[in-house]
Amino acid sequence: MSLMFAIIETGGKQYVVEEGRFFSTEKIEKAEGEAIEFDVLLVSDDEGKNTKVGTPTVKGAKVMGKILEHGRDKKISVIKFKPKSRYRRNVGHRQPFTKIMIEKISV
Repeated sequence: MSLMFAIIETGGKQYVVEEGRFFSTEKIEKAEGEAIEFDVLLVSDDEGKNTKVGTPTVKGAKVMGKILEHGRDKKISVIKFKPKSRYRRNVGHRQPFTKIMIEKISV
């Protein structure tokens, strides 16, 4: 049995996805449990014999997923410091994300 993988684009980034796998991306404004569909940039089997590259997307190929949860990453500290001038700033940031499970890759 050959597994398929695809390359999709969402949130300004590209992701390699497979059926049954999870991935986190930039926050998507849909409810948890809702289905989501992505256009496919490239689709291939594991051996690489049946590869289709899109211009820019593969015609008729879709990746179906399900939104599992929304959350926020760990806090990162952004520290600014200038010596000899008593200037110090410490700002925290937590990036929101959406966790998605890939259910089906269709060509």
